[in-house]
Order: sequence, then structure tokens, then C-alpha cells
Amino acid sequence: MDAIILTIAKYIVFLFGIFIFLVGLLMLLTPKKARKTLQLAGSTNVINYTEITIRFIIALALIFYADFSKIPEAFSILGWFMLVTSLILYGVPRKLHHQFSLKSAEKLKPLYFKWISPFAFAFGSFIIYNTL
Repeated sequence: MDAIILTIAKYIVFLFGIFIFLVGLLMLLTPKKARKTLQLAGSTNVINYTEITIRFIIALALIFYADFSKIPEAFSILGWFMLVTSLILYGVPRKLHHQFSLKSAEKLKPLYFKWISPFAFAFGSFIIYNTL
């Protein structure tokens, strides 16, 4: 694989890990804001397709970089899972995606965001560690 593509993939994966870690901070420190952010998923065409496209790019980066990470199987499985689900989401009507995010946000009370934030810290740290 071309060294430039591999380097770009590595940085995308690394930034993804930082993003997930920061999402954990958001969930811990401002759970109401995290809940409002979840409610926005799929709310407009721009948000919906930007979100899915970014997810798709991260998935490709995980797949491309998997063999160079410390746990190639985990990166590969995660990448392929994200890629397939991104393709599915492209086919799901935006309004259905938005309804799902609204129902999820309704069930996830702010306290629950605080409870699950350690998982975001752990997952983000796992991604970061495995790209170093």
C-alpha cells in the first residue's frame, strides 16, 4: 500500500480515537449536551450524510491501517463492521435514522451518559494506543 495513504489512514484512526475519548468527556461533564447531540443524528440531509460519510472514511482508514496496528484483527473487524453499517445507513431513509436517534436519546437519560462515559474513555484509549 502506498505510504501516503497508510500515513493518512493512521492519522484518521488516531484522530478517531481522540474524538471518542473527547466524546467520553462530553458525556461525563455535560451529559445533557451529549443527549442533545444524539438527538441531532439524521435530523437534516447535511447532518445525516456528513455523519455517514465520515463514518465511512474512518472505516476505510481502520481497514487500511489494521495490519500495522498492534491488534490487526480488532481493527479489521471494527473497520468492516463500520463500513457495512455505513453502507446500510446510506440506504436507510433519513427520517427513520432521525427517529431512531430521538428514541435512543429519550431512553438514555443524562445519568446514563455519565455511566457509559468510561467505556468511551477506554475505547478511545484503545484506538489511540493501537495506532502508536
